[in-house]
Amino acid sequence: MKLLFASDSFKGTLSSEETAALLKIAARKVFGDDVQTASVPVADGGEGTTDAVIAAEHGEKIYTEVCGPMMERTSAYYGKLDDRRAVLEMAAASGLPLVPEDQLNPLLATSYGTGELILNALDHGFTELYIAIGGSATNDGGIGCVRALGVRFLDEAGKELDGRGQDLEKIRSIDVSGLDPRVKNTKITVMCDVTNPLCGQSGATYTFGRQKGATPEMQDRLEAGMRNYRDVIIRQFGINPDEIKGAGAAGGLGTALMVFLGGEMKSGIETVLQLIDFDGRLEGVDLVVTGEGRTDWQSCFGKVMQGIGEHSRAKGVAAVGLSGSLGEGSLQILDHGILSLMTTVDGPMALKEAYSRASELYLAGAERMFRLIKAGMQIAGKHQK
Repeated sequence: MKLLFASDSFKGTLSSEETAALLKIAARKVFGDDVQTASVPVADGGEGTTDAVIAAEHGEKIYTEVCGPMMERTSAYYGKLDDRRAVLEMAAASGLPLVPEDQLNPLLATSYGTGELILNALDHGFTELYIAIGGSATNDGGIGCVRALGVRFLDEAGKELDGRGQDLEKIRSIDVSGLDPRVKNTKITVMCDVTNPLCGQSGATYTFGRQKGATPEMQDRLEAGMRNYRDVIIRQFGINPDEIKGAGAAGGLGTALMVFLGGEMKSGIETVLQLIDFDGRLEGVDLVVTGEGRTDWQSCFGKVMQGIGEHSRAKGVAAVGLSGSLGEGSLQILDHGILSLMTTVDGPMALKEAYSRASELYLAGAERMFRLIKAGMQIAGKHQK
């Protein structure tokens, strides 16, 4: 029997690689040493995507110094997959984890560092860039990012703006004449499953601004700035970002990547599964085990378990899920190729305890799951005789 392990990371506790190691131990305990196991780390286009793809494809990390979200210099890296392709993660340069909670301020935050990552990739000669844009600390419409690549945002006096959230309201014109010419010959795929427009109640600011530190007053100011930014784009380029799905992703970075860099937005999980050749890895596999920290209704919207389940089903391979916990609507994932769900926790406990015992609980949960599968195999064997 051949098993393939393909779980998302359990945020704050177990990595994808750690879950695979524990599953291998449990599988051999239940099925014996003859069981074949393989594993591949998976992510959905959010934080951790670069590491997952690098690990799966045996890529190489390229480090560089960039501007962090609050204009501080910081070290960041992206992944080289081959001489042509690179995978980048905006969270590495402009992400929430880079800013202490008491310093979050989307009026001052910038995505400039993400642009510097792209610039470094161009300097290294990459012509296909895959950019994951989850986990941003910014709400600058992506103007910081493309400013690093030569686009100039000018105020009413013709002065170039810095590229922060507070600059959106000051933009009067956009000069793209200095855009790095290499961008035209670069295929840019934007990995994202958010479909929010740039402006409005379901736009970048009102949907995601609060988690980035925006007060209601800040949100109103940033929204006014986004509308101004949108109107300048409409006036100069004839493109309305509010009519583009995902334009509001990552604080509006989706707008900048698509409008100024010609990026194409695609499903994060689908792009990752393509990059790691997941369908090819399913050949000869009898069972796929996937999972995540918490499975609920959101798991059916571009997340790892949905993608793994649907691809496994299409190949006729059974897939099951082992997750840290199950929330509202978790059983909806069964409509996406996952045949059964189990949790690692074995009784009522505080979240802190579950975190501290993550490895122990996961290993025990994996053994319970495999024993149930073995029982099913025995029943099926009796009926086939």
